[in-house]
Amino acid sequence: MDYKNILELMLNNLEEGIIVVDSNLDIVYFNEPSTNITGFNPKEAIGKNILQVFSNINKNNSTFHKVINSKKPIIEHVQNYINCIGKSVSIVTSTIPIINNGKIEGAIEIFKDLTNVMELSEKILMLQSTLHSKDIGANKFFQNGTQYSLSDIIGQSSAIKQLKIKAEKVANSNSPVFVFGETGTGKELIVQGLHNLSYRRNKPFIAQNCGALPENLLESILFGTVQGSFTGAKDKQGLFELADGGTLFLDELNSMDLGLQSKLLRVIEDGMIRRVGSDKTKIVDVRIIAASNVEARKLVEENKLREDLYYRLNVINFNIPPLRERKEDIPILIEHFIKTCNEEMNKSVKGVNKQVMEYFLDNDWPGNVRELQNTIESAMNFVEGEYIALEDLQNYSLPYMKNIEIKFLEPTIPKEMGLKVAVEEYEKQLIKVALEEAGQNCAQAARNLKVPKQTLHSKLRKYELICLDKANES
Repeated sequence: MDYKNILELMLNNLEEGIIVVDSNLDIVYFNEPSTNITGFNPKEAIGKNILQVFSNINKNNSTFHKVINSKKPIIEHVQNYINCIGKSVSIVTSTIPIINNGKIEGAIEIFKDLTNVMELSEKILMLQSTLHSKDIGANKFFQNGTQYSLSDIIGQSSAIKQLKIKAEKVANSNSPVFVFGETGTGKELIVQGLHNLSYRRNKPFIAQNCGALPENLLESILFGTVQGSFTGAKDKQGLFELADGGTLFLDELNSMDLGLQSKLLRVIEDGMIRRVGSDKTKIVDVRIIAASNVEARKLVEENKLREDLYYRLNVINFNIPPLRERKEDIPILIEHFIKTCNEEMNKSVKGVNKQVMEYFLDNDWPGNVRELQNTIESAMNFVEGEYIALEDLQNYSLPYMKNIEIKFLEPTIPKEMGLKVAVEEYEKQLIKVALEEAGQNCAQAARNLKVPKQTLHSKLRKYELICLDKANES
């Protein structure tokens, strides 16, 4: 087997481009991906100096030159330039020195096309700038970049009520906020609700997922750029400037590079920003809200969040409870999602049957409210009657759903007892067996029967049964 040819085949079919230079910056390997980023034919480039091939790059801004001289890699560096066929391209590069026995022999650079991402980012910035160029009326929430208000948070549990009360108290504060919640708990609802309760509601709400962009690109998106700061750079506002007077929401903050976190800390402390490549500062009035699906203290321990930034952001914090800790909200959420689906699907489903409700109350919902919403939507596509039944849920096949098996006993007609008495007697025997198997632990028996504890206690009173070990309930 010719491993060299296999390796060559693999390299030539990558989406990423690869350039290898020697210590003199002469190209010894050049793999141009199918996207034709550079516009060069590899045969034309090999043997030429990198500064000759890319005429708009010099020793001052060449990543190859910097890496060979410093012997240190440059990872995920964003570059913009006009390629040899006149096309404006944006790339993200990682350049790594080739060192043999302590001697620098060259460098390898892996690059990927970011042109579409950059164009999309610029369009988003332009749209946001246009959207927020005029003051917006106080009652027109949803023109300020938001979709939700605090009333969109559905629930009657004490946890949700306390969350809303806290939001109302701190909405008009300028203090930074840190929001923690598992995936699907509704972090952005709280964040947008805070903005729309505050005096900033007439100003922009800008959201950015920090995990969606490379570090260099994220910095330019946040702080803006000045023309000439790097090849192809233009005078452009960043999100801080666009959010001036309003709120900037930074989701997945733990994905932000620690170096960029230090710059964020400075903005929080003095309200001043500096565009990438500029020596001028500008004061902005922005309330910063950050969020993560990992607890902030744990992020600090794992060195994913600067401790000083943690203390500065954690002035006000919201901990959104997972759905498994507020199951009393499940019925009202079910009602809300069914109503929404009825309107969208032109149906008239009234609710879920008893078995489904008990199953929902017993489920741990690792995907939280989002998982419940998706489950309801899935079932609504299959339900034919007025109520969603267990068999409608069997079509919902996400891997974290518990398998639903419906087993029926061979039926016999209860001639002497009648149906009602026979059903009650069967239910009574099931509860007795469940209590025995659970060692008289009512909480465990309820879990095994897949019913809420309060339902089991009600049945115990009805059938005059006694749970011998209520002290062990958990």
